[in-house]
Amino acid sequence: MAYIGNDEHAGRMRVIRACGRILSGVRPATVAERLARLDAYAHEHVDPDEWPDTYGDGGAVARLEARTAELLGTEAALLFPTGTMAQQVALRIHAGATGSDVVGIHPRAHPLTYERDAISVLSGLRPLVLTQGPGQITADDVRSSAERFGTLFYELPLRDHGFVLPAWDDLIAVVQAARDRHAALHLDGARLWESTTGLGHGLTDIVDLFDSVYVSYYKGLGASAGAALAGTAELIEEAHAWRHRYGGRPFQAWPMALEALAALTETLPRLATCVGHAATVAAGLARVRQTKVFPAVPHTHQFQVWLPYPAELLNRTSVEYAVERGVWLTGRWTEPALPGLSYTEITVAEPALEWTEDEVADEFGAFVERVRESG
Repeated sequence: MAYIGNDEHAGRMRVIRACGRILSGVRPATVAERLARLDAYAHEHVDPDEWPDTYGDGGAVARLEARTAELLGTEAALLFPTGTMAQQVALRIHAGATGSDVVGIHPRAHPLTYERDAISVLSGLRPLVLTQGPGQITADDVRSSAERFGTLFYELPLRDHGFVLPAWDDLIAVVQAARDRHAALHLDGARLWESTTGLGHGLTDIVDLFDSVYVSYYKGLGASAGAALAGTAELIEEAHAWRHRYGGRPFQAWPMALEALAALTETLPRLATCVGHAATVAAGLARVRQTKVFPAVPHTHQFQVWLPYPAELLNRTSVEYAVERGVWLTGRWTEPALPGLSYTEITVAEPALEWTEDEVADEFGAFVERVRESG
């Protein structure tokens, strides 16, 4: 572990960069490398006489918003620095339109799990948990709620339950149940880009079911930051005011917009290949004794892997294994519920495309054997 040094995160990045093969995620890029990529994209796609945006007006920001709206099939889109802010703005707008500050939501949805209660503390909204069961919110959950809610918050895919997607007919049933209750529908589409294969429908078909949608430019696409809220022109016009109130209107946002445009141009067309290869990687991992893959057949290019060992042991062994063998297998392991039962999230990106099922099984099997010996 001395290889990691004082800065654990930077140390892990150095370990991954030194590896010849990567199963989950991508090889970390330095600031200089990211700037070089952005410069190459700008030379090819940006008019050298173009001016930077001013408070989000014009330039790369305007092009990004137009391109995003086109891809999603909405009237307009608006760039935000974070998805947390974009979704709070959407929910505030729907609360005003419906006259209800209650948001029907899954207990493991992003606003309840990762945002320090911002939905209530900052936005004054009240989350109403609609289900305690595994998997996505169902039409029965929506219909059986004893309390009225003004907005249904729906996450595709549901990250904390294994990046799972509903069947298309089930999604339609949820939407109809919410419409029957006169609720607005907001889609957390942070990972929507990679969900079209599993749902069997394109972006515009999916987005058309909802009143608003948030998409991320860094989750799945790999930009350094940025999100968009998309919907009707009226909704986005109101979102401009709320974004300003929340402090999300920097003087210039062109670097963030250019990286997002580059990601839409270069990464988005390759995502379907990664989604398709996820089944191969999952099958290889599932062949290793004691390993549980969930879902067994991934719905996107991300899924969970579980092992019956403490997270500290798995994380330490992961780094040691990578240093010795030059192979990086997984990201961080955590113990969410039971001590000694840990999971990690696998992201099948381009480096994983070269792995066969047998290679995955052999390499991960060797890692698990090392964990057994170390434990």
